[in-house]
Amino acid sequence: MDEIDRRIIQTLRGDGRISNADLAAAVGLSASACHRRVRLLEESGTIRGYTALIGGAVDGPGLVVLTQFTLDRQTEDYLNRFEAAVRRCPEVQDCYLMTGTADYLVKLKVIDAADYERLHKDVLSRLPGVARLQSSFAIRTVVAAGRPL
Repeated sequence: MDEIDRRIIQTLRGDGRISNADLAAAVGLSASACHRRVRLLEESGTIRGYTALIGGAVDGPGLVVLTQFTLDRQTEDYLNRFEAAVRRCPEVQDCYLMTGTADYLVKLKVIDAADYERLHKDVLSRLPGVARLQSSFAIRTVVAAGRPL
């Protein structure tokens, strides 16, 4: 990956719907060279996909909860079982394997505090291998996907 690839990625992070012609102009390439580079970034897995960020009234009311999970063990089996269970939880928006004191950081979207209480009791505390979990409620989104709100 070189500086042009980094500029392509940065530009796409700001506007994933930018036309190839506009992207090429923004990074200083011809349209065909830009298209080829984007395709290579996609094929290599550097660019894994494109998404729409939904906010405000479309997303509806709710709370964002960031939960840190510490597992009993960090063996491959424990990690795989935890990750498989998290993938089945519809409230999970993002899940990251972490360094530091917690093994995972999970971003959840719930309706309200009562919905979180239900989720904690029925799902989160029962995930495989969980020794401890600690949750924090987001007050307000300041930056989303690298863009100020």
